[in-house]
Amino acid sequence: MDLRVEKTRRAVYNAFLELRAKKPLEKISVKELCALAQINKSTFYAHYEDIYALSDRLEDQVVESVMENLPCPERIFEDPAGFTRDLFWAYTAQENLIDILFSGSRSGHLIEKIEQSIKALVYERKPEYQNDMEKELMLLYQIYGGYYAFMKTRKKKDFDMGEVIHILGEFVGKWQNSGEEKKSE
Repeated sequence: MDLRVEKTRRAVYNAFLELRAKKPLEKISVKELCALAQINKSTFYAHYEDIYALSDRLEDQVVESVMENLPCPERIFEDPAGFTRDLFWAYTAQENLIDILFSGSRSGHLIEKIEQSIKALVYERKPEYQNDMEKELMLLYQIYGGYYAFMKTRKKKDFDMGEVIHILGEFVGKWQNSGEEKKSE
C-alpha cells in the first residue's frame, strides 16, 4: 500500500475515533473530521460516502478482530462454554474500540454484526445447521443472552472479568447439558 494513502487512512481513523469518543456519531461533521485529520474533504469523499460509511468500516474492523479471536466458531454447539469464554475474551480485547464505536445510536450494531459473522462462519463450515431450529435458538441465546449479561457486568468495579467470563461460560454449558438430558428422557 502507498505510504501516503496509509498515513491518510490512519489520520482519518484517529481523528474519527477522537471525535467519536467525545460526541455521538450524528454530531460529527465531515468538515470537522477533515480539519482534525488535516485532509481535504475531497480526499475524505474519495474513500467514504459519508461519516456513517467510515463508522461502518471501523465497526467492521472491530468485528473482524473479534472473529479472528474465535479459533473455531462452529464449536458454539459442541463446546458452548468454551465458545462463550472465547467470545467474551475477544470482546475484552477490543473493549476500548467497542466503547467508542458502538455507543449511542450504534449500540445495537455490534451484536447484530457479531451474529451475522458467527452465523456466516458456522453455516459455511456446518451447512446442515442452517435450517435447524434448535441450533438457531442456541446460537441466538448464546450470542445475545451472554452479550447483554456480559455488557451489564463488565463495568462493575467489584467484579473480576475473568470470573464473569468463566461463570457465563458455565451457565451456557449447564443450559446445553440440561437440554441434552431432556432429549434422552
